[in-house]
Amino acid sequence: MHHRPMATALLSDGQRAFLAGARTATLATIAPDGTPRLVPICFVVEGDVLYSPLDEKPKDVWDVRHLARVRDVLARPDVALLVHRWSEDWSELGWLRIRGDASLVEPADAPAEHAAVVAELRAKYPQYASHRLEDRPLIRIRMTGASSWGSLGAGLGVSG
Repeated sequence: MHHRPMATALLSDGQRAFLAGARTATLATIAPDGTPRLVPICFVVEGDVLYSPLDEKPKDVWDVRHLARVRDVLARPDVALLVHRWSEDWSELGWLRIRGDASLVEPADAPAEHAAVVAELRAKYPQYASHRLEDRPLIRIRMTGASSWGSLGAGLGVSG
């Protein structure tokens, strides 16, 4: 039986710190016609797993399970995430790209995991205090690979 690499081997310490400091990322999914679909997301990280909420910001659908990114993930779980830092000082430019397998975490199917992630999301993003995240599924992304470029050094602002 083939075992996955140890969790500490997937991301370097510098990549992990860069990711931990990021407030947003850009999620790439694959649309039914095969084209990439991009959306900015909020997220938290637990080991080699990222979680993103399906929050209450205005949506075009009544059930978040009908969102394009959710439909994409359910049909084709291969996703990518990009976290980047921009600076007019190009010596400070850097990005981290993560590949992963995405799925949904329903509150009723994994109550302990779901509740722990909701608490982490509210700690990272105070704006979620009034959102009913406990009633909504989360996107779970198990990291399968990563690559980076440029300066990932600490102390520099990171954006998605």
